[in-house]
Amino acid sequence: MTNRTLTLDDNLYQYLLDVSLREMPLLKRLRDETAQLANANWQIAPEQGQFMALLVQLTGARRILEVGTFTGYSAICMAQAMGAEGRMICCDIAGDYNAIAERYWREAGLNECIEQRLAPALDTLAALERAGQAGSFDLIFIDADKANYPAYLEHALQLARRGGLILFDNTLWSGRVLEQNPDSADTRAIQTLNLALKDDPRLDLSLLPVGDGLTLCRKR
Repeated sequence: MTNRTLTLDDNLYQYLLDVSLREMPLLKRLRDETAQLANANWQIAPEQGQFMALLVQLTGARRILEVGTFTGYSAICMAQAMGAEGRMICCDIAGDYNAIAERYWREAGLNECIEQRLAPALDTLAALERAGQAGSFDLIFIDADKANYPAYLEHALQLARRGGLILFDNTLWSGRVLEQNPDSADTRAIQTLNLALKDDPRLDLSLLPVGDGLTLCRKR
């Protein structure tokens, strides 16, 4: 027994997947196709996708906003969990991977409930606020360019409803958050975000060692 989070070696991680992962074949095919891309490391872990789907079900989220979509794996996980009446907006920049996401959304029967907006995410978020959608999203998942994470937080707090959930991915950053004087703007931004969230009175908070670190924030 232990009173701290376990370190997962390869065997224990495989056991975790073997006894808990319920990944449908379409998602497995999407992961396999994504693994062939040069930026395949942008893909979330399958157990994280399943956990996020459970969060959607537990919170009853019906309006979801995703910042950083890549090939669409996390969007499928959440969209399937939100039900037929749910709607999702996915923010990303133009890239070859957009078509992969849309192809799998169509195959999953989700293309009518997912809208992909291709532009710098800060522009899209500001446009949503101008369009009167502040306080209207049940869940916001942020997994885009890390240097803008602090700015994404402020937009997410505007767009999430009271009691809504804001998720940040990669908040452990493969351990690089421990660097004392990082050269990377991405690393500095994640460090800044993590420290800011710790004492932010607008949020309830938990950082989980899921995938590369997943931070859950509930808007008070």
